[in-house]
Amino acid sequence: MQQFLIEGGYPLKGEITPQGNKNEALPVLCAALMNPSVVEIHNIPDIEDIRKLLKILDFIGARISPQDEKKIETLSLETPHILHNELPPELISALRGSVTLMGPLLARTGRVYLPRPGGDKIGRRRIDTHLLALSQLGAQVQVFPHGYLLEAKKLRGAEILLDEASVTGTENAICAAAVAEGTTVIENAASEPHVQGLCRFFQKQGVEIEGIGSNILKIKGVESWENLRPVKHTIGPDYLEIGSFISMAALTRGELKIRHVCPHDLRMIRHVFARLGISWDYEEVLGQTNLVIGPKQKLKIQTDVHGEIPKIDDAPWPMFPADLISIALVTATQCEGTVLIHEKMFESRLFFTDKLISMGARIVLCDPHRAVVIGPSKLQGAVMSSPDIRAGMAMVIAALCAEGKSTIQNIIQIDRGYERIDERLKKLGARIERVED
Repeated sequence: MQQFLIEGGYPLKGEITPQGNKNEALPVLCAALMNPSVVEIHNIPDIEDIRKLLKILDFIGARISPQDEKKIETLSLETPHILHNELPPELISALRGSVTLMGPLLARTGRVYLPRPGGDKIGRRRIDTHLLALSQLGAQVQVFPHGYLLEAKKLRGAEILLDEASVTGTENAICAAAVAEGTTVIENAASEPHVQGLCRFFQKQGVEIEGIGSNILKIKGVESWENLRPVKHTIGPDYLEIGSFISMAALTRGELKIRHVCPHDLRMIRHVFARLGISWDYEEVLGQTNLVIGPKQKLKIQTDVHGEIPKIDDAPWPMFPADLISIALVTATQCEGTVLIHEKMFESRLFFTDKLISMGARIVLCDPHRAVVIGPSKLQGAVMSSPDIRAGMAMVIAALCAEGKSTIQNIIQIDRGYERIDERLKKLGARIERVED
C-alpha cells in the first residue's frame, strides 16, 4: 500500500492542464464495444479506474492499441467479435463504472450478464433505473442475488420516463437506443457534460440525437450495431478536477492558471464558489479558454438575503455536482462565516468529516446528509485514510493548507480518479511525496 506525505503551508503557483473527464471516458470506452470498426479516443485520463476497465474490455474481446505504451491518453479500439457477454465478478466488483457495460453488450449481442458492480462506499446506488429503461426498450430482465441477466431478441424505440435522473442509467439507455429500431424518447434524462459527451460520440457514428444538454433526449437509432461508422472522439476536460484545483489555489493563497477549460461546464460551480468568497477570470489564448485564479481571495461566506445562513447543496445537472460536495465542505472550513452543506444524493459521503474535525475543523455533522461548517479553522496535520475518491481529494486539499505534516493512507482511492496527482502538484510547489506504507 502507498500513502501520501504532505507538508502544508506552501502556495500553489503555475499552470496545469486538467485531465480528461473520467465520467465521460468510462461510458465512451464501454460504448466503443458496440462498433466493430476502429474507434479512436483521445484525452483519456491515466487513472486506476480506466486501467481496470481496459482489462475488462480486453476480456470481452476488444483489441486495444495505445499510441504510447507508457500512457493511455490516446487509444484505438477495435471489437470485431464479442468473446464474452457474461462477466466475472472479480473484474466487475472493483469498478462502479462497469455498470455502463450493460447497455452496450445488450445492444451488441442481445444478451448480457453483469455481476453487481463495486465502487465508492458513499451510500446505496440503485440499479433499478437501468433495468427500467432497458426493459422498456425490449429487454427481458432477471435479477439474481449477485447480478443481472438481460436478454433481447430485438431492441425497439420507446418513450421512457426515468424514475430518477440517473447518469449511468441514462447512458445505458442511450447506448441501447442508438441501435434500436425506430425512435426513443428519454424523459428525466441526466444531462451532465459527460452524458453530453457520450451523445456526441454516437452522433459521430451516425446516430441522430436531439436535446443534448436537456432532460429530454430524442434518439433515432441506426437499427443495428453493424451500421455504426468508424469514429474519432476527444474526451472533454474534467470539471470536477478543475473544481478541486480551484479550491487548492484559493486555500493555499496560490496563483494558478488552469488551461483548456470549458466555462459552460463551470457556471454553477462558479456560483457556489462565489458564496465561499472565491472568484476567477477567464482568458482566451489561440482559441482555448484558460481559467486564472489569483492569490487575493476573500474567503468569506456570503450570507443569504437578510443575513441568513446560506446552504450549499447538490442536485442533478445543471445544479452543483454531488462529486464536488466534499471539496466545497473542506473549502468552507477556511472561509469566514457559517454555511450548511446538504448532501442530498448519497447518505455516506459526509462521513469523512471526522477526519477534518481531528485536524481542527469546526463541523457539526447533523445527520448523514447535512453538516454545518463554521470557519475559518486553523487546521493541523494529521494521519488520515481515504474512504473514496472525492473525500480523498478533500483530504489532500486540507493537508495542503494545514500547519505541519499530514499522512494520507489508502491513496489507491485517490489514484482511481486523479491522474498522477502527486507529480502534477509537485510542479506547482506542493510538498507532497508518495511513499510505501
